[in-house]
Amino acid sequence: MKKTGAILLLCTPIVDLILLFATVIDLRNGQTASFIHGLAAIYIAVSIVFGHRMIQWADGQFAYRFVGGPKPEPKHKPKYGQAHARHERVTWFRYFTAYVIGCVLLLAMIFFIGDAERTDALMGTVKVWSIITAVDFLYSFSFTLWPRKEKNNSTTLS
Repeated sequence: MKKTGAILLLCTPIVDLILLFATVIDLRNGQTASFIHGLAAIYIAVSIVFGHRMIQWADGQFAYRFVGGPKPEPKHKPKYGQAHARHERVTWFRYFTAYVIGCVLLLAMIFFIGDAERTDALMGTVKVWSIITAVDFLYSFSFTLWPRKEKNNSTTLS
C-alpha cells in the first residue's frame, strides 16, 4: 500500500502540470477565461499545499477499508484555549500559502494572455478569493484574541 501512496503522490504534480498546460493552451487559443480556468489555478495551489496530507489520509482510509490495514487513528484537533487558537492560525497560514500560489498563477495567466477583456473572470476569481481569505483570517485569528472556552457541563439547582 505504501508503494501505491508514493505513486499517487508522485503523480499529483504531473496531473497539476497537465491541468496548467491545458488551461494555458485553451486560453492561448483564443478562449475567453471563465471561472473554470480560475478554478484550475485554485486546484493546483491547494494540491501543492495540501496534497501530501490528502493523499496520506486517503491512503490510510483505502488500506483500512479495502486491504485490511490498521484503522487510521482520528486526528483530534484541539477545541479550546490557546491550543485551538494556534491550530486555527497554523491552518490559516497553510491556506494563505495556497492562496498566494493560486493568485500568482492567476496573475501570471492574466499577464500571459495580455487581454483584460478575455481575462476578466480570472481577475474576478482573485477578488472573490481575496475576500474569502480575509474573512477566513478574521475568523481564524479571532480565537487568538478571544480563545474558545470549554463549556461547563455542570448544572446547579437552586
